[in-house]
Amino acid sequence: MQLDTMDLRILAELQQDSSLTNVELARRVHLSPSPCLTRVKALEAAGVIQRYVALTDPRALGLGLNVFINISLKEQSKAALAEFERRIAEHDEVMECYLMTGDSDYLIRVAVADMGALERFILEQLTPIPGIEKIRSSFALKQVRYKTALPLPRKIQ
Repeated sequence: MQLDTMDLRILAELQQDSSLTNVELARRVHLSPSPCLTRVKALEAAGVIQRYVALTDPRALGLGLNVFINISLKEQSKAALAEFERRIAEHDEVMECYLMTGDSDYLIRVAVADMGALERFILEQLTPIPGIEKIRSSFALKQVRYKTALPLPRKIQ
């Protein structure tokens, strides 16, 4: 899908507040409601807008510890990677999972309540996954920046 300036304005508004009504969104981007809704539906159909979510405060939910865990696998075969990815996706604590360059290590970010919850997650959830060779954790001391809105192109050529 080729995005134009109006699509980018719509995306910018929805990335800031996806709960906007179509009427309010249309007002903010200076369109009438019907063409605005047509554009939003087209962005959804094209997969540009994947879903709408409510962002919650982890601390309000008792999840005060944000941990980055680097996981090395014993084997880097396609089957081993697929099995690890399938198993890691089963855990609600895992907020993000990336296959990193180099030695086919994975980097995951988990949200847990405290050190006890982290220990239980590692011992009861991670270590039973077959093929894990090494687990290294790094703790986030302070969240300096967190955002969910992707950078949008400033201009359409």
